[in-house]
Amino acid sequence: MKFRPAFSLGSFILEFVQSIVLALSVFVLIYLFVAQPNQVKGSSMVPNFIDGEYLLTDKISYQFGAPQRGDVVVFKAPPTEPCAEDECEYIKRIIGLPGDKVMVENGEVYLNGKLLEQSFIPDDYMTDSGSYCQEGVEVEVPDGKYLVFGDNRSHSRDGREFGPIDKSLIVGKAFFKYWPVSEMGLIPTVRF
Repeated sequence: MKFRPAFSLGSFILEFVQSIVLALSVFVLIYLFVAQPNQVKGSSMVPNFIDGEYLLTDKISYQFGAPQRGDVVVFKAPPTEPCAEDECEYIKRIIGLPGDKVMVENGEVYLNGKLLEQSFIPDDYMTDSGSYCQEGVEVEVPDGKYLVFGDNRSHSRDGREFGPIDKSLIVGKAFFKYWPVSEMGLIPTVRF
């Protein structure tokens, strides 16, 4: 009576390769359509996001719903912005939705005629005007566009300079910080 070994090197290698291909396929699908990792570069979102932190960006939510005021979004640099090969995505907070009226005056932000309460930044952070959001001039956010500001207003190149961004540029909503481990957790939702 002959016995065939239950284990053969050829079948093991084939199963191993199939497992790797399946895992990579799932990873690619998730990366392309569901969520992607991003690294914070620079100080434009201090104190809420620090240079070098890693977070996950939800790429699917805005396929079913619109971005909201207060969302922290990752977006492709607007065409007017100089873009180095590895710095083509920005992270900022949505301040104005389509149809909103925004004004920067005396270091404060006004949204639809009311002073914007910004509990997500320190009280001593001042908001300077820019070439788009000029001092004391109310601007209306056009349809299909969103006005985004960095949290660290004095160290952020944002919508105050380059104006509102088109929804098509938004990659997704930042929802989870995973590095450093001491900062790991869901990104708090801010609404105003």
